[in-house]
Amino acid sequence: MVDLKPHSAEWPRSFDEQVPFIRAALGDNLVQIHHIGSTSIPNILAKPIVDILVEVKAIDVVDSHAEAMERAGFEAKGEYGIPQRRYFRKSDAEGQRTHHIHIFETGAEPAVRHIAFRDYLRAFPEKARSYSELKARLADLEGQDYQAAKSAFVEELQEQAIRWMEN
Repeated sequence: MVDLKPHSAEWPRSFDEQVPFIRAALGDNLVQIHHIGSTSIPNILAKPIVDILVEVKAIDVVDSHAEAMERAGFEAKGEYGIPQRRYFRKSDAEGQRTHHIHIFETGAEPAVRHIAFRDYLRAFPEKARSYSELKARLADLEGQDYQAAKSAFVEELQEQAIRWMEN
């Protein structure tokens, strides 16, 4: 079963709290930090894990900053299945995941897609509501099954978001 929660004002605050640590760890390579994912979209259900997308000038330089990210509490996971990404995650004292950090070079296709998706759902609340309703219907499924079941819907929304962003 997937743990979905109603939108919380705590999620943007939790994002804001991490920004100074990420900024300090990545230094001059940092371009921009974005709150993405369902916790960044008002009024929809979300797993209570804050997704953060970080744009950098050079992805390979991030590796030399992994130790600084770990000192800030983020576990380094390398590409973690997505080429040209650096992935970090953070958990609370009980071991519950609290943050996912996805780092890409500015302009990388996955970064553009994530930002477009977020902006599209913020701009079109009826699309966000449909997405939230789908997630609620699928919540009884387990991790990978949940992701697979919603993937076609998400991919279609992402395509709509990219076309919307390009216009």
